[in-house]
Amino acid sequence: MSTKHLKLPLSEEDIMSLRAGDIIYLTGTIYTARDAAHKRIMEALKDGKLPIPLKNATIYYVGPTPARPNEIIGSAGPTSSYRMDPYARTLLQEGLKIMIGKGPRSKEYQDDLIKYHALYLTSIGGAAVSISQTIKKCELVAYPDLGPEAIYHLEVEDFFAIVTYDAYGGNLYEEGIKKYKKTS
Repeated sequence: MSTKHLKLPLSEEDIMSLRAGDIIYLTGTIYTARDAAHKRIMEALKDGKLPIPLKNATIYYVGPTPARPNEIIGSAGPTSSYRMDPYARTLLQEGLKIMIGKGPRSKEYQDDLIKYHALYLTSIGGAAVSISQTIKKCELVAYPDLGPEAIYHLEVEDFFAIVTYDAYGGNLYEEGIKKYKKTS
């Protein structure tokens, strides 16, 4: 395990240098999208009119709360990621490279990360206020009728995440269970 500070978008070399369990701090552009936004992105793909560029992009599964006065964003904690699995393969085929959320994903999803040289990162649930402090800019991009589930463009600085599934098939959940079983 290592700790790295990286600039988004990540290069192929950056992605392939990371392993499950690595701690990373990201600086750059992240887009938000949850279930309803993913469904609309899929519809937009059919029309060829995407609301965000997917090539080398990072999507954070979050529905931020409204910002208080003089704040950029409200709480911005991750949501459970498995609900985005039905959309993941298509988005990876379109060039998406990083998805950030919480919780385990399907075996098919993990296999696709290997095939498309992509990463799944976990952000810490329950740390929404701390996460929001790494967000330096928040701008509505698409689907305002979805409220907090709309797509936002975030500029982040030292956004904390853990590599959970890497591009080699590394799986932090499985590795953690094996390590625990060895020590107990």
